[in-house]
Amino acid sequence: MDEEYDCIVLGTGLIECILSGMLSVSGKKVLHMDRNKYYGGESASLTPLEDLFTKFSVPAPDDSYGRGRDWNVDLIPKFLMANGQLVKLLVHTGVTRYLEFKSIEGSYVMGKSGKISKVPADEKEALTSDLMGLFEKRRFKNFLVFVSDYNEEDPKTWKEVDPVKTTTDEVYKKFGLDENTCDFIGHALALYRDDEYRNKPCGEAMKRIKLYSDSLARYGKSPYLYPLYGLGELPQGFARLAAIYGGTFMLDKPIDEIVIEEGKVVGVKSGGEVARCKQVYADPTYASTKVTKSGQVVRCICLMDHPIPNTKDALSTQIIIPQKQVGRKSDIYVTMVSSTTQVASKGWFTAMISTNVETDNPEAEIQPGLNLLGPVKQKFLQVSDVFQPQEDGTASQLFISKSYDATSHFETTCLDVLDIFKRGTGEEFDFSKVKHTLEDQE
Repeated sequence: MDEEYDCIVLGTGLIECILSGMLSVSGKKVLHMDRNKYYGGESASLTPLEDLFTKFSVPAPDDSYGRGRDWNVDLIPKFLMANGQLVKLLVHTGVTRYLEFKSIEGSYVMGKSGKISKVPADEKEALTSDLMGLFEKRRFKNFLVFVSDYNEEDPKTWKEVDPVKTTTDEVYKKFGLDENTCDFIGHALALYRDDEYRNKPCGEAMKRIKLYSDSLARYGKSPYLYPLYGLGELPQGFARLAAIYGGTFMLDKPIDEIVIEEGKVVGVKSGGEVARCKQVYADPTYASTKVTKSGQVVRCICLMDHPIPNTKDALSTQIIIPQKQVGRKSDIYVTMVSSTTQVASKGWFTAMISTNVETDNPEAEIQPGLNLLGPVKQKFLQVSDVFQPQEDGTASQLFISKSYDATSHFETTCLDVLDIFKRGTGEEFDFSKVKHTLEDQE
């Protein structure tokens, strides 16, 4: 422990593990520590099931839940976009060798009637969707065709839609799309969390809608992937990767302090020993005096013995409830996984509802999500503070990640990873280095 390292990483949450992997692969000598006995920090998967009940101080589960070891319950549920940045990072670092992914079966959105419908993501689905009337379907189909042909580099494809000058709202108006259609395009396809994007240049929104349809085209049923045995597999995969590149991992290490001299990080103290380093990367729980609380997220884990109604009995699914449909400022996300992804015992399903807290009664805020689930056998409610760093870390060389948000996908998490990587190394991560795809690795 009394050695000198290039970087010390504190916490084995997903963000820290990806950074540790990227830094190790780029030749840095990395020490990675966690105060817990298990990997994953805030984004761990709990197993056996008894651990989940203990964590929330609930009496132990009875025999009806099957074997406790068959469960892996994510504390923070998220899916991966098949063509998204996290998958590219996984492939680039080679961590996919340790993981197996399954496609999520359905992606749904709540429409104005309060009913949930499959998110239409290609021309064929657009024409059969029950979210729109006949003429609106045609307009939406024309919009999708336009987006799939759109290329920011090639002005011939723009049809007067300039990625920098035209706002997304202007594009919607150009195609004559109604409010409800704009709502599900923005929230269920482009995955925006509020409507501010509509007054901004449309280039970013075009990319996001394209990402959704490219991801969908990859595996068919939905654009989302999920690792077998739960999200806890991701940090462990990166831990193995870092070890191959000479990184050192220590779990169950109490961190006494991050040692700073003359405004710069020089090491980390644990149990009387100091490991020296040039940089520290940490999650907010290891640097509580250097972060600001920016809000709260409420998450509710629900154990059920049936799939979510009205999803064609899908064994894994995501539902987005756009903020407008329930009179909120932020969307509500519902995800569900089951024994097909090896995270619950046979015949059982784990649903999770998450959203930003907007009132002093978070439990009431997730009710629209609960209403979609049908009978729930056991639920666990958790309200978490969301933190962000007070400074960018370039002066002190202490780089702190943001807390995980309420979204049900990893694209926002990846932006944070890439941003920290850039601040820490002084260079953008070059995605053109990623030569392979997930299929090559299988």
